[in-house]
Amino acid sequence: MSFLEVKGLGVGYRRPDGRLGPAVIDAAFSLAEGESLGLVGESGSGKSTLARALLGYCRPGGVITSGEILLEGEDIRKLDGAGIRRLRGGRVAFVPQNPLSSLTPHLRVGSQVAEAVRIHRRCGAEEARQATLELFAAVNLPDPAALYDRFPHELSGGQRQRVVISAALAGEPRLVVLDEPTTALDKTTEIQVLELVRSLRDRFKATLVYVSHDLNVVAEMCDRVLVMLQGRVVEQGATTRVYRAPAHDYTRRLIAAVPRIDRAAQAVAPAAGGEPILAVADLAYRYATRRRWPWSRGADDGRPALAGVSFAVAAGETLGLVGESGSGKSTAAAVIAGLIAPDGGNLRFAGKPLPTLASARDPATRRRIQIIFQDPLSSLNPRHRIEAILARPLALFHGLAGAAARKRAGELLGQLQLDPAFLDCYPRQLSGGQQQRVAIARAFAADPDLIICDEITSALDVSVQAQVLELLKSLQRRSGAACLFISHDLGVIAQVAARVVVLRDGTVRETGATAEVFRRPADPYTRTLVDAATRGYASLPDLPGTSAAANGTEP
Repeated sequence: MSFLEVKGLGVGYRRPDGRLGPAVIDAAFSLAEGESLGLVGESGSGKSTLARALLGYCRPGGVITSGEILLEGEDIRKLDGAGIRRLRGGRVAFVPQNPLSSLTPHLRVGSQVAEAVRIHRRCGAEEARQATLELFAAVNLPDPAALYDRFPHELSGGQRQRVVISAALAGEPRLVVLDEPTTALDKTTEIQVLELVRSLRDRFKATLVYVSHDLNVVAEMCDRVLVMLQGRVVEQGATTRVYRAPAHDYTRRLIAAVPRIDRAAQAVAPAAGGEPILAVADLAYRYATRRRWPWSRGADDGRPALAGVSFAVAAGETLGLVGESGSGKSTAAAVIAGLIAPDGGNLRFAGKPLPTLASARDPATRRRIQIIFQDPLSSLNPRHRIEAILARPLALFHGLAGAAARKRAGELLGQLQLDPAFLDCYPRQLSGGQQQRVAIARAFAADPDLIICDEITSALDVSVQAQVLELLKSLQRRSGAACLFISHDLGVIAQVAARVVVLRDGTVRETGATAEVFRRPADPYTRTLVDAATRGYASLPDLPGTSAAANGTEP
């Protein structure tokens, strides 16, 4: 008997007209105890919906319409409320993609994980605290005792995800469902987390279902792979066999679209001559330490987030900014965007001093500098339809309203391979990748001269990622816009950036032409990043890359 068996599973979502739109259609697979399955496919293909159904759960508006989900022979669809509560977090654990929406913002992260420990292990407060600290150490969080008392917003994206993973492990589950758990992590940290998940599997003979758009990760983690397209399973089998000899055309396109640092970059050439559009000199920033008592010192005793960071971006150039979680990449982006004021250094934009805060910048400058955030769901107003979200910058910067604004908003969605019908949807009705492309469209609506991209492709599958990267390059060719592209994926940086800056602990460790830095890194830390990025390449055939237009598979 299989440990997990899915038969004829169907899941649908209620449309505004009351009808059910299919999200998963007649899905079927089985897993033995201790086996691992990777779910891959483009954004909106149904892989996350299928993963959640394994816990007897659907997003609001969703319903399981058919099929069986047998866990050790028991159909979880027939469990009552108490049985479902015992199932979730105990027998089956779930690690979501978006850590910020999974953590309560006004509660300390340690207390949130400790609560999960108390529920599943039925222990006291002090024992739960010690177990939580052990879990934090196991997922390689720095200084677990200090992080225990911090709030979610005081942690980096990678640290937040590791907190969520530690909470999922609290009940020592038999089946672990992971929905893009390493999306927010740099490659070196990702390796540590994957080793942790692998050790859990080996120790407890846990069965894994791993949702990911990173085919390299699936190659390392999963015995078998299941490929989904528009809600249907189009191919499944042993991971090595499917990767080496894909039978379906869509699988071949996915493999060909994987970004690799050993492929030649095709970055847009910057404009010749003239001053850089952005110049950063000796940038410094230190996050203030929280005061615990009125008489305590608001000490600057932690390491700085940025220390003497300098670089320049030419007009029309894409500069890559790479480094592990906590290296200062997103802090640098926030300083340049004017969201926080630096403690030292200076900024120049188009040859003129740039006021440190966006509130002090004139409207023209605010239009010319746009930022796209890593987490689209927290940057899109959940109460506004997509049309209203895109209409705001069109009205503010270009004076468009009514039918003209709707037409332009539809054009922006079309450029990002989204149906203009999404204008009438709310963000929660879109998949993670679709939400991110709406955020990208909102930034492009301002017609900026400098785009700050903070991990904008981390939530996208490789085929849609290729489309977005091609769009960025085509916009640069037409407009001459510059781009500061932040990513932990060196393969993505190799595709878009002519030059790269490597950050670690808030300092610049290496800078130079992207191809040269990745081919012959001078700093040992850069070498570590490159080695981590190339893991899994041996599992992928060297298929030629495909253009965004050729991929065009997303509805």
